[in-house]
Amino acid sequence: MSSPQVAAGRSFERPSLHLDETVIRQLSRHCLRFRDADDRAAWFQFATTFPPFLATVGLMLFGAASGAYGLLALFPLAGALLVRLFGIQHDCGHNSFLSSKRANRWVGRLLSVFTLTPFGYWSRSHAVHHTTAGDLGRRGIGDVDTLTVDEYRALTPWARWRYRVYRHPLLLHVIGPPIYFILFQRSPFGQALPASEAWRSIMALNLALLVFYGGLVATFGAGAVALAVLPTACIASWVGGWLFFVQHQFEDTHWEGSDDWSLQLAALSGSSYYVMPKVLQWFTGNIGLHHIHHLNSRIPNYRLQACLDGEPRLGAISRLSIRESFRCIGLALWDPASRKLVAF
Repeated sequence: MSSPQVAAGRSFERPSLHLDETVIRQLSRHCLRFRDADDRAAWFQFATTFPPFLATVGLMLFGAASGAYGLLALFPLAGALLVRLFGIQHDCGHNSFLSSKRANRWVGRLLSVFTLTPFGYWSRSHAVHHTTAGDLGRRGIGDVDTLTVDEYRALTPWARWRYRVYRHPLLLHVIGPPIYFILFQRSPFGQALPASEAWRSIMALNLALLVFYGGLVATFGAGAVALAVLPTACIASWVGGWLFFVQHQFEDTHWEGSDDWSLQLAALSGSSYYVMPKVLQWFTGNIGLHHIHHLNSRIPNYRLQACLDGEPRLGAISRLSIRESFRCIGLALWDPASRKLVAF
């Protein structure tokens, strides 16, 4: 194999900030001011997302069942609202959305019926992701599988081919996300954490899905439910999968060996600030401000923008525009020599 090269095109141009220990401490202290939940803001966000989502999907179900198929054109809106609901469920998993842990659990479990993501299991595995992101010695839970250049070169030809297939954009960004969210999450086996930890959460959700969607099928018919639910789930999975990818898989990301790994440095340097228009930021629940989220996961999504606005230096770290993010598609290997993510 020839030496991997940095993805085609000029290097990303973004403001930079030297992250020494003093700066990191200052930024961490600033973020502490925004970590507490605001129940009024949380319930307002829920009320402006969940009912519109139900209404949109309800119209699609009615259209599919009655023959008013033009209503099915609402599926992009339903998918976008589902992405926002996943962001709320995500915050509930961090116990940051509401001030009550019990309320966070019940809201998270309710939303799991629509996001198709088992709340308890996903919360546990996602917590591991937050404590291992960017650590070369603890890869494999809640992240996109990433090899170093030397690890890839040491593979057999068959293993190299499998890794290339896994990292192929068609599988990683188109085929994979719906399969993962709709099918893979239905089984406790083959998950990142042991099946014993996944069983209760995943099977409880499966039962809830059977009852809820079984009721919809009995009311509207299997075809109508499929026409309304599957496109919505696919849209949400594609957007969610893409967001998760660009949050950590960008050229100037950060990986380090376990002995030198720092959670704060990995958060700021290894998580992107994905700069999006306000409307997209709204639908994605501010998750593009991912460097702040990883620095302090107890900051609810509705306070991330205020945290960013209150400290200009946070806006100069790991910036990634939508245009720049498309150059990340071909990146696949971590090169310790250049300290960059590179293409094959």
